[in-house]
Amino acid sequence: MKLLSIAVLAVLLATACNNSDQTYKQPELNTSAELTDIQWIDSTKNLGKITEGQMVEVVFRFKNTGKKPLVIRGVHPGCGCTVANPPAEPIAPGAEGEIKATFNSKGREGSNHKEIDVEANTNGTQSHKVSFDVEVVPQAKQ
Repeated sequence: MKLLSIAVLAVLLATACNNSDQTYKQPELNTSAELTDIQWIDSTKNLGKITEGQMVEVVFRFKNTGKKPLVIRGVHPGCGCTVANPPAEPIAPGAEGEIKATFNSKGREGSNHKEIDVEANTNGTQSHKVSFDVEVVPQAKQ
């Protein structure tokens, strides 16, 4: 009887392990059936002059000119002084979206050129660059 119990327990454990090996996989967006097209309305910006220490927001606008939902999978600023946020939801065909970034000018006096890498499910290339330029002037001494 003890041997039968061990055999049943072994079968149950093996079945449980097989079921737990099934993991959820996010749909692959690299297939040509899921790719779409993007048109950048403004991919470069010149923010002019700002005072050192200011936080400034920059918005890059784009349009989904393809036939599938546009998914911005990631935005990667070139340095820690800039934080960028992709749209929370896919952009429908024909609709516009935006990527918002915030630049912290503290300790960044002088001319600054900042780039943000954007990953999207787009035809051709899935890697895009947007950028901005800003001149950070020192705070007035009091």
